[in-house]
Amino acid sequence: MEVVSAWGYFAAWRLLRLLPERFVYSNAYRIADIITKRNGKNVRRLRSNLARTKPDVTDLDLEIIVYKGMRSVFRYYVDTFRLQDWSQERIQGTVTTTNEHLLLDAISAGNGAIVTLPHVGNYDHAAAYFCSKGAKIVTVAEHLKPEALFKKFLEYRAAFGMEALPIDSRVLPTLAQRLRAGYVVALAADRDLSRSGINVKFFDGTARMPAGPAVLALKTGAPLIYAMVSYTDVGIHIDFELVPLSNHGTESDKIAAIVQNSANLFAKGIAQYPHDWHMMQRIWIDGDFQERD
Repeated sequence: MEVVSAWGYFAAWRLLRLLPERFVYSNAYRIADIITKRNGKNVRRLRSNLARTKPDVTDLDLEIIVYKGMRSVFRYYVDTFRLQDWSQERIQGTVTTTNEHLLLDAISAGNGAIVTLPHVGNYDHAAAYFCSKGAKIVTVAEHLKPEALFKKFLEYRAAFGMEALPIDSRVLPTLAQRLRAGYVVALAADRDLSRSGINVKFFDGTARMPAGPAVLALKTGAPLIYAMVSYTDVGIHIDFELVPLSNHGTESDKIAAIVQNSANLFAKGIAQYPHDWHMMQRIWIDGDFQERD
């Protein structure tokens, strides 16, 4: 079954690059609408997550956000399949930013930087934009099955200049080495339901997020920068802010405070662009939540 799924990805990756752009996107949105109407498990989870970001929204307005959210998800996948054919001019010309200097200054200083962000918009487009400007970017990737599909995603990111490391026990020391060599470490960090995740106040409940970005910031002294990637009519917009660090208490206290500061910024961005938050999995640890290793 995994092999069949992988070949489906490979076929889409090839076919959607060959078909006319307007045709591909319009049909992707049509399929997104059909899937939303069918209201399967992933759509229900997305609706549940979005409802918690907009507690006062009407049922009708929530449904509109869900439909926009599913279209945003499908736009991300079509972008992914077609990005390798975009010119540098298109990549750079379809990105706008706020406070881009926070990242560029860190890159120029040669000390590296950590970018932490939720699963929003098209962060590969954002990475390709900065790679085209000469930045060295590294991220981590969850190991997909089958192996051929995992390698395809690694090759896809390597093609526009981003290194992707598999998640294992050596990844944090390796990321620290990359930071000291002047790399940008980019980490999607809005979900970690394992025992090592840090509990944070997030919208109306307790969620669990990874400690990695905070640990790296404390260990290396590299600036920790929050990014929010949202879609525009022609591309993406990226908002940057510095994540406040903490110098109080034990190391565990500092890590918890920094992760909470990141969560606060995530919540601010998601509240502004909820339809571009592609979270179709559990994130809050209440209700029927069961901890995993």
